[in-house]
Amino acid sequence: MKKYKLVNNLTGWVIFLISSIVYLMTIEPTTSFWDCGEFITTSFKLEIGHPPGAPIFMLFGRFFTLFGGAENAAVLINSMSALASGFTILFMFWSITHLSLKLVSNNGNITRGNIISIMVAGVVGSLAYTFSDTFWFSAVEGEVYAFSSMLTALVFWAILKWEDVADEPYANRWLVFIAYILGLSIGVHLLNLLAIPAIVFVYYFRKYTPNRKGFIVALIVSVAIIGILMWGIIPGVVTVASWFELLFVNGFGLPIKTGAVIYIALIVAAIIYGIRYTLEKKLVLWNTVIVMITVILIGYSSFALIIIRSAAEPPMDQNSPKDVFSLLGYLNREQYGNRP
Repeated sequence: MKKYKLVNNLTGWVIFLISSIVYLMTIEPTTSFWDCGEFITTSFKLEIGHPPGAPIFMLFGRFFTLFGGAENAAVLINSMSALASGFTILFMFWSITHLSLKLVSNNGNITRGNIISIMVAGVVGSLAYTFSDTFWFSAVEGEVYAFSSMLTALVFWAILKWEDVADEPYANRWLVFIAYILGLSIGVHLLNLLAIPAIVFVYYFRKYTPNRKGFIVALIVSVAIIGILMWGIIPGVVTVASWFELLFVNGFGLPIKTGAVIYIALIVAAIIYGIRYTLEKKLVLWNTVIVMITVILIGYSSFALIIIRSAAEPPMDQNSPKDVFSLLGYLNREQYGNRP
């Protein structure tokens, strides 16, 4: 097994290099059509783009643009997409080999022929996706989809890593890690949330004896989690913050942002109490759930960047989300209207 892990890691990084080099050699040398110009602009100077924003993409894009001037901003952010896509292929390769290993291993014993078969499966599967038209197209331009794909591949690989050690102490750290990445992914694109059903099913098949009823319950739970995030946490946190702001500023006559600060303090206090209580009572499941919600909120807090940068009044400041009220409209995409 030790030899397999070495071969698996080395082959994975070789595949990463191949895919990354291909993408870097074929990146757009400048701005592409559609939203790419806007994302490059918002990343280069941390400006406010169209709702609902992509603060994590902006921050990473800004980091890449530090390696060159304004004339190189486009190609540097396109390079970020290329490298993100390379990591997508890396995690995909490791996911394929993980699943292939489950098919051929006999109580953890594998032969040289098994190793070769597993590596071939991983190489063929990951390189087939590397050169697929849609993915290759997104890998060479400054759009959010390449970065989003990387995070999706990362969380699926992480749940497979959890599955390997699910019965060991501290295995839940992988679940917390997944929750944090999902929280961060909200600041890139909501497409990442579609990985949740796959994560829930891996958890279900690893922890329970599969049956029809359990399968249906797992499906319902996965849809419920997506619903809680999409229509609960994402708009709900800011909605309640706006209620507090209205009460404390308009009702009690306190300074602007007082309500939001008190609201954040109450959330932090509730989280600390919940974690301490579940630790004292040894409620492992609920402790893990509270910690996962906490790291999701930490990842989601990246949208504070939108308020901070909007307050600086950059040249591009769509919707001007300077406070919780305008941020709520920004997150809800109110400018797009409703279907007739």
